[in-house]
Amino acid sequence: MSSSPTPPSTPAAESLVPAAHAEPVAVAVPAGAAEPAAPASAPASERSAGRPAARPAKFPDGPAPDPAGSREEHRIRTFHARRGRVTDAQAGALERHWAEWGVELDGSPLDLGKLFGDPSLPIVLEIGFGMGDATARMAADDPATGILAVDVHTPGQGNLLNLADQYGLTNVRVANGDAIVLLRDMLPPESLSGLRIYFPDPWPKAKHHKRRMIQPEFLALVAPLLRPGATLHCATDWEPYAEQMLEVLSGSRDFTNQYGDGYAPRPDFRPMTKFERQGLAKDHIVHDLLFTRR
Repeated sequence: MSSSPTPPSTPAAESLVPAAHAEPVAVAVPAGAAEPAAPASAPASERSAGRPAARPAKFPDGPAPDPAGSREEHRIRTFHARRGRVTDAQAGALERHWAEWGVELDGSPLDLGKLFGDPSLPIVLEIGFGMGDATARMAADDPATGILAVDVHTPGQGNLLNLADQYGLTNVRVANGDAIVLLRDMLPPESLSGLRIYFPDPWPKAKHHKRRMIQPEFLALVAPLLRPGATLHCATDWEPYAEQMLEVLSGSRDFTNQYGDGYAPRPDFRPMTKFERQGLAKDHIVHDLLFTRR
């Protein structure tokens, strides 16, 4: 990545959203017109074999809409997919850097050492980075740690690539697609030194609580991928979700609370974001949770 000025001491405003896919869409198919979709238990690479993902015309070499074909899976979704308006700067960054710094979550095994060009580099996974300002700030503050940042928000992907170029960051890679595909199909055991999930969708309605990311099943999926001593860091400004996070994480045999049985103080290394400021302006209380992989 090109050399550039040091990022400003105060991070740019950001609206963090988690990485995910759209809800499955029912499509009427005439009898005999196509084979039915593979079951959810099949590996993503098998489900998408022989069906190259369609790409948006504006970015023929950029992030694919559904790299693993996982929209055909019938499972509960935890996120809304968003594309939104892409600025010229974001589009230029996608065109220049996606081939080198972008990762499609298509279900193929991922070699993190090869991806970052350093097998010894500790890698932290961030699920949901919004516009990427906080991610870029953390990458600049800790160049000895690689950040694999996952989202499906195209403007955010382009913005983070642009920030990485502007700041000369060599320790950021941008992943596009369903984070569950990455966790389930692509990463080897004990390959991650940390996991960050900041301000995931709280799904406030009771009937949607099953869509919240932090669930026992999710922890069972991520725990084997985290090295012993790795940190799982969550943050939310939705009080009921914070309570659920604390209950679920405290109930896991794979994690230990770094702050006894309660919430953590906001760590200095997590930059304040626009999303967080908006929550505070509404008198929301932001809670951080820091747990260690046993």
